[in-house]
Amino acid sequence: MKILFALIFATLSGSLFAADKITIAAAADLKFAMEEIVAVFRQAHPGDTVETIYGSSGKFHTQVQQGAPYDLYFSADIAYPRILEKEGFAASAVKPYAVGRIVLWSQSRDASKLTLADLADPSIRKIAIANPKHAPYGKRAEEALRSAGVWDKVESRLVFGENIAQTAQYVQTGNADIGIIALALALNKELAAKGGYALVPDKLHQPLEQGFIITKRAAGNALAKTFADYMGSAEVRRIMVKYGFVLPGEAPGK
Repeated sequence: MKILFALIFATLSGSLFAADKITIAAAADLKFAMEEIVAVFRQAHPGDTVETIYGSSGKFHTQVQQGAPYDLYFSADIAYPRILEKEGFAASAVKPYAVGRIVLWSQSRDASKLTLADLADPSIRKIAIANPKHAPYGKRAEEALRSAGVWDKVESRLVFGENIAQTAQYVQTGNADIGIIALALALNKELAAKGGYALVPDKLHQPLEQGFIITKRAAGNALAKTFADYMGSAEVRRIMVKYGFVLPGEAPGK
């Protein structure tokens, strides 16, 4: 009888105190900010597991539609999670979390003194942008280049990253002389130490309004709800501002 009670207690204890787990699919521009956010969150939830995957917002959008095991989806273009909510793939309303900015960045020249018009210079052999077909930062880069009247002059010299992190990597490795990347990446200490950047005027492109959802798969996951609520905390807002994100409702700079 004692053995039976011990087994019942062990089973109940395991179910009561089992650690929760979530997997977050996040746009690549969030990499450094999200790593800090998750690190602080884990301090308050030491027994739980938070895994993060970074990549293209457009590709994650398709994967969620196909049943990928993501509990939260953070998109650099709020249009993607809005589509998922409309199609029934979300367990929450879409929550805006930031507006992103794009910058010119290079580690081989002082990009802080450059404008988009300077990219017409043929001595700049390769220019990296994210793939406009599925990466929101690539779409905005193309819009800005067209607005600046230089798209036709640079199109043949463009190299495309699968996401904005790979775009920055092309510049880091010398496969491109300069790139149009996320301000959130340019402000990371690793990149900031290697080259300056120039903010691209936001009037040249549509806003990079960003948002996230809890996916339908995570409808009953308490940890997913807790993390979603945590995104509205003062600590998260501080981290997002640190990486150059404009918070919802705030006016961006020039």
